[in-house]
Amino acid sequence: MTKLTIIIPVYNEIKTIEKLIKKVLKINIKKQLIIIDDASSDGSDKILLKYKNRIDKIITHKKNLGKGAGIISAKKFIKGKFVAIQDADLEYNPNDLKFLVDKIEKNNLKVVYGSRVLNKNKFQNAKNFTHVIRIWGNVFLTKVSNIVNGQNLTDAHTCYKIFNSNIFKKIKLEQKGFAFCPEITTKISNMNIKINEYPINYNGRTYEQGKKITALDGLEALLVLFKYRYF
Repeated sequence: MTKLTIIIPVYNEIKTIEKLIKKVLKINIKKQLIIIDDASSDGSDKILLKYKNRIDKIITHKKNLGKGAGIISAKKFIKGKFVAIQDADLEYNPNDLKFLVDKIEKNNLKVVYGSRVLNKNKFQNAKNFTHVIRIWGNVFLTKVSNIVNGQNLTDAHTCYKIFNSNIFKKIKLEQKGFAFCPEITTKISNMNIKINEYPINYNGRTYEQGKKITALDGLEALLVLFKYRYF
């Protein structure tokens, strides 16, 4: 049985996507790899075709729809016992996925998040997040998320989210952009499921290096939290 399905949305990540694919393929776990090309225009699609025989499923969007839309497109193809989200920019270390899967399986958990800040001090955070505003933005959004959803997280907006796939498949996802993160956290919380966290490695990149998320995404995250909790 396939243990882990890894979903990787890709949009214009020509500098990192090949390195990422190689790292993911080396993970010592029986896995299914689903990659979504979200209408890349920089040649990322050609890299995916180069590895088409080693990628279980390549989904192509004709228009750029967003990270959440990619995850929605991949959802019906999930075969693994667990499902994980992986960004294509190498901010996260794919080796941590096996560590998180071991935790969710051995402790009989339903949902595990990889925290970028757990067991780290503020100086380490400043280095990893590349800008102090991003640190405090993450702290603020996580605190609001905890209040709204009754969780006790340190990093609600981490990319590394691993779910029991039976639970994940039941959730109707609607958000097409980065607001997938607050949407899934809120909908998991609405099911009265505790989200457990474990520390992971993180090496944030700057906007000059291709970082895509902005302050407007933070505002949208707040609106989505309240939308799915109270309305």
